[in-house]
Amino acid sequence: VQLQASGGGLVQAGGSLRLSCAASGSISSIAVRGWYRQAPGKQRESVAVITSGGSTNYADSVKGRFTISRDNAENTWYLQMNSLKPEDTAVYYCYAAGAAIFMRWGQGTLVTVSS
Repeated sequence: VQLQASGGGLVQAGGSLRLSCAASGSISSIAVRGWYRQAPGKQRESVAVITSGGSTNYADSVKGRFTISRDNAENTWYLQMNSLKPEDTAVYYCYAAGAAIFMRWGQGTLVTVSS
């Protein structure tokens, strides 16, 4: 499974961005899809996850502002980010996990939120 993340950029506080993660390869091996982020000087943290069954989970810091979703073919998933704050500035990484593939990462996309 190979992942390609896109959609990052510079946005003012209060604005919105949508990140995309396109997967190729053995899509059927993916059980969990999600996003992590890593801000400068901080540890990588889980932002949002969606399972094959459609269950979602979010970090407390993004609940009510971010939404994870996937397309019907399940080869692309998205992170809709609304009401962005400067503290959301980070490199965002998509990932895919499953028993056969363990964990695969996308290359990261930078999100910068200006105050």
